[in-house]
Amino acid sequence: MIEARHLRVLRTVAATGSFSAAARELGCTQPAVSQQMKSLETAARTPLLVRTGREMRLTQAGEVLVRHATGILAGLTAAEEEIAAIAGLRAGRVRLVSFPSGSSTLVPAALAALRGAHPGTRVSLVEAEPPSSAAMLRDGDCDVALAFRYGERSEEWDDLVVRPLLVDRLVGLVPEGHRLAEAGAVSIGELAGEPWIAGCPRCRKQLVDACEEAGLTPRIDFATDDYPAVVGLVAAGLGVAVLPELALRAVRTEGVRTLPVEPSVHREIVALTLPDLERVPAVAATLDQLVLAAAR
Repeated sequence: MIEARHLRVLRTVAATGSFSAAARELGCTQPAVSQQMKSLETAARTPLLVRTGREMRLTQAGEVLVRHATGILAGLTAAEEEIAAIAGLRAGRVRLVSFPSGSSTLVPAALAALRGAHPGTRVSLVEAEPPSSAAMLRDGDCDVALAFRYGERSEEWDDLVVRPLLVDRLVGLVPEGHRLAEAGAVSIGELAGEPWIAGCPRCRKQLVDACEEAGLTPRIDFATDDYPAVVGLVAAGLGVAVLPELALRAVRTEGVRTLPVEPSVHREIVALTLPDLERVPAVAATLDQLVLAAAR
């Protein structure tokens, strides 16, 4: 097998004209240069150098190898420099996927801090709800996924690295002037018979499950992943809703009242990555900033 270190020695021998001169240039011994050239000729299975008087001359095969060595070694040097930049966070790329309420709350602060600390690291963002976001991570379509779950099976993410971020509670939304608008809290049972505005598919499933536990089937008149639309529909008196508290932090809530839901319902928000990706410096730095953003 032809090795890069042998190519460097061959190129130096060709430039200096002798093993001894190449050894001085490389800071090693003449026997070491001679041994590496023997190993290279064994790998190439043909002579690469011939002695003419006191100088070493390249054979035709040696000339071909030196010609290609220049490009190979230049490419290897560029690769080494680029890898060093990535390892030192002077460069790097992270592909992040997040659910919408995470994109509007946790992600901006985390990425602003990351850019301030490591301006050479580039982060791209696309939106997807779990479990699609976890599937994208497993398929190699992203490096970090923000996801959430409502107490689903604990083994759901067993193959992934899970960084807990925060616990987000659900709150009820009713129009101003609603019979429960001044209540200190509301139970799902108290909203029996109300028309509902439902959110994302996983939140919608959680709503149906909570209603079934309370012995009722919700009448879902509207379903939308757009949280401002949910708030607008509730404010217009078209129904009630239950939304994650995090989702309301980036939404204007004029015309609605928010009420704690009893018994309380929570979702766990996490950052996910693959075990091998966790060791990539830019990915690790992104995870750290997401944790800090959640703590703030």
